[in-house]
Amino acid sequence: MEDVLQHINLKQLRSLFTNSVDSDLGDDFFVFDVSKYDDSMKMLRYPCRFEGYLAIFCLSGEVMLDVDLNTFEVKEHSLVINVPGNIVKVSEFNEDDPSSSHFIIVAMSSDFMSSIKMDFSRLFSESITFLDNPCITLSDSETDICYRYLDLISTILKNATLKSKKEVISGLISSVFYLLGSIWSRRIIEATRLNGRKSSTRAKIIFDQFIKLVTEYHSSERNMAFYAGKLCLTPKYLSKVITSISGRSAPDWIDSFVILEAKNMLKYSDMTIKGIVYKLHFVNQSVFYKFFKSHTGMTPSEYRNS
Repeated sequence: MEDVLQHINLKQLRSLFTNSVDSDLGDDFFVFDVSKYDDSMKMLRYPCRFEGYLAIFCLSGEVMLDVDLNTFEVKEHSLVINVPGNIVKVSEFNEDDPSSSHFIIVAMSSDFMSSIKMDFSRLFSESITFLDNPCITLSDSETDICYRYLDLISTILKNATLKSKKEVISGLISSVFYLLGSIWSRRIIEATRLNGRKSSTRAKIIFDQFIKLVTEYHSSERNMAFYAGKLCLTPKYLSKVITSISGRSAPDWIDSFVILEAKNMLKYSDMTIKGIVYKLHFVNQSVFYKFFKSHTGMTPSEYRNS
């Protein structure tokens, strides 16, 4: 197959770039200032699952970024947040003028994020769920504030005499999260207003818990009763809450996760279809074929060869 899925940790990512800001935080935290799309960035033309957190801040230029088989435009003044487990690939960039692109990439290990004592995944998963886009365009003032944070972080990393760098950086990153959380929340409110949906705090909590469970169990559990039982709710009530919050039914959410997992395995692995059927706990290939085609309009074989 042309594309083979790579698994990349933070240490391996750092080795791709020669222009990272020097850091003595081990393999936990790096800042990359990418002033042009060079050979190191071309490595990301292949699909990879990064074992850490990435924040990609675009100062100029643009690229098309695939996140879990969905394509997003990353352009000037935009910010992309990527959490562990997503499959990322740069699908298109301006090859005629690679020097026109300028990105700042912040990479953080899961251990580093855990030390901050903030549920980063939960903070952004709700936003991304509503906006269906891990990339947002910042206003001029938001861009300026984010750049000042990044400049300060880089200055601290370069300071050879400063003590307790990890604690200082952790405090700044925590502050950045609150800032980005506020920005994302405004986008959620705008999106929710446009969609004409209102929801209670309890309903949002149930939705968050449901999505977290589906993320963990979708490969083996597709029955609503399972998720309702985990949440100590009736299937009927859970379905009502999920639909009211998202405008999509709970089974639709479950199926979406399963289809995405199946697509990733078909595109980025050499696993046989029989192996995928087993991995996703379908009773047989016939049931899997019918399920996949009803959601994509293609058979698994047709999708793999497309």
